[in-house]
Amino acid sequence: MSLLETKNLGIAFGGLRAVDNFSINIKEGELLGLIGPNGAGKTTIFNMLTGVYLPTEGSIYIDGKKINGKKPFQIVKMGIGRTFQNIRLFANLTVIENVKIAFHKDMTYNTFTGIFRLPKYWKEEDEITTKALELLSLFDMENDAENMAKNLPYGKQRKLEICRALATNPKLLLLDEPAAGMNPQETKELMETIHFIRDKFKVTVLLIEHDMNLVMGICERLVVIDYGMIIAKGTPDEIKSNKKVIEAYLGS
Repeated sequence: MSLLETKNLGIAFGGLRAVDNFSINIKEGELLGLIGPNGAGKTTIFNMLTGVYLPTEGSIYIDGKKINGKKPFQIVKMGIGRTFQNIRLFANLTVIENVKIAFHKDMTYNTFTGIFRLPKYWKEEDEITTKALELLSLFDMENDAENMAKNLPYGKQRKLEICRALATNPKLLLLDEPAAGMNPQETKELMETIHFIRDKFKVTVLLIEHDMNLVMGICERLVVIDYGMIIAKGTPDEIKSNKKVIEAYLGS
């Protein structure tokens, strides 16, 4: 059974159809790339998968369970985590605070316990602090734990956002242009990081990216969209020689 399945997914904004008849299957452990020209509808698809947008047609399933109409926090609990095209960290919080926030769904103490700092509060806070530090250490960022997120170099901010997404314990991780703004060395390190994430956390990855070297280098399958519709599916080698893909990117 597919981990993620979409059937005839579509959305329209007024008279503009942004995505139409988008149907894919992603198997557990797969690393799939979603590519297409600017404005093709890639981020709109991510927003539908995560409950930011409500599809006007079609269905989305995670582990066979339909998630249409679920709130973003409910979808996170069902196993979908994401990063954003434009980094969305809590800039004025520390690195470790950014990660700890993502553990919120696992907290069980109530408001009363938190206000009066009862033993259960301290116990759970200590536990998530330990988990957050362990997660940061896997990305060689434990020494940045008390630094403000806004003071990190760009590449580390991207890493922190991925780290925060992983703290939600996702089955499926959606990465929206993680290499945007990175230099070649940072992009190379990111490729290694994505492979590490997939293997270490046993997580399935759906990746949007414009850097073709990165996409072709790490993705096992690619789905290409143009004007909100799928124009090609296949391996990187198959996509490289596909005439429709070449036309979409370079013009006929």
